[in-house]
Amino acid sequence: MEDVLDLYAELPDPARPVVCFDESPPQLIGEVRPPIPSEPGQLERYDCEYKRNGTANLFIFLDIHRPWRNVKVTDSRAAVDFAACMRELTDIHFPKAERIRVVLDNLSTHSAGALYQAFPAAEARRVLRRIEFHYVPKHASWLNMVEIEIGVLRSQCLDRRIATVKQLTSEIAAWQQQRNASGARIKWMFTTEKARAKMGRAYPQPAGCKSPAKES
Repeated sequence: MEDVLDLYAELPDPARPVVCFDESPPQLIGEVRPPIPSEPGQLERYDCEYKRNGTANLFIFLDIHRPWRNVKVTDSRAAVDFAACMRELTDIHFPKAERIRVVLDNLSTHSAGALYQAFPAAEARRVLRRIEFHYVPKHASWLNMVEIEIGVLRSQCLDRRIATVKQLTSEIAAWQQQRNASGARIKWMFTTEKARAKMGRAYPQPAGCKSPAKES
């Protein structure tokens, strides 16, 4: 936990950016009957029936020090998809960075091994030389700042029926462009010091130290 919180507290360094990464699987929902268009004094009306068109996958990147996020829409979230994201991170999004610190969870596909599954060994190693993984503790995904961004994405863009991958990609691209252009950023307030004060019971007790006795 403190490893991730210390990263968040660092001053910005363009040579060593900190990027939070996660994924989310939105459902594709289609209409059974066309909605009734809005009129003066009347909102657009939808039928309560709908049809499921499967799911897509979103890979979300968030630079914690810049107003930049990137959302990639894919059909799956296999190890090879994760590997492709990491290569895009190094070669397209941050080509001049010396090392990219990536904050992510412990999903089995989120590993260096995924790159060796997807690419020849030399290519996997080339990408990994520029990436440094920092994992949030298990059951503590809330420590990943991108979780907040995913919540914003859901409330501002995915809060309606979206029927196809093509429509989803178009809607997200427009949302992403607007949010980046507006300079929107996440203001993180939870520090290492606050973690020690509020979550003391979660820390191991050093040998020879006893918990303070309770007052009778």
